[in-house]
Amino acid sequence: MPRLLLLLLLAFPLAAAEVRVFAAASLTDALNEIGAAYEKASGDRIVFNFGASSMLARQIQQGAPADLFLSADEEKMNALAQRGLVATRTSVLSNTLAIVVPRVGGRAIGGPRQLASVASLALAEPSTVPAGIYAKQYLVAQKIWPQLAAKVIPTDNVRSALAAVESGNADAAIVYKTDALLSKRVRVAYEVPRAAGPKISYPFALLREAEQPVAAQKFYAHLRSKAALAVFARHGFIVP
Repeated sequence: MPRLLLLLLLAFPLAAAEVRVFAAASLTDALNEIGAAYEKASGDRIVFNFGASSMLARQIQQGAPADLFLSADEEKMNALAQRGLVATRTSVLSNTLAIVVPRVGGRAIGGPRQLASVASLALAEPSTVPAGIYAKQYLVAQKIWPQLAAKVIPTDNVRSALAAVESGNADAAIVYKTDALLSKRVRVAYEVPRAAGPKISYPFALLREAEQPVAAQKFYAHLRSKAALAVFARHGFIVP
């Protein structure tokens, strides 16, 4: 009987785990690359849910099944931690902001004050979405938010702000540098120096209600490995 059981186990291997990862939209391309390679090596399936960190945090608070949360700011992670939903967390990445304009016909902008010359400025929703919050913090620090607030087109997430410029629906946008580098239809008119911009932090967390805690813990560890960090760096993120 033991031998028969062993043969059955060899013939019908245990099903791979499915790890559900809720991740900030700005991480999309890097994570898709990391996830695809990890699936081949581990046999587990990585299922991503990309969106604004604020929306994802709200979904998790409302009981959406998630194993990992990869946020674009500490505030959204803090909110989950205060509700006892975070098992362990680590701040992994950073980023910088960039002002983008259409590649063809876009205005020359040598600094934030020249945004006064544009008719519309796309930002991820500045009251809730990390990319928009960071952008507003920067414009407030530059003392130009009051002049620009009426020109702002708020969007669901940073990728939507980028798309608004790509489609011609906005004259300019403030996005993460990593997003700006992805598009062939926009150009970086001005890159905000890291020292002059807000402190951008991406905390990653294993959630307390993870349905696949063992598999999730393994992928959580992999996201902080040298191999994964090299992918993030290649996509323009600032890594430790």
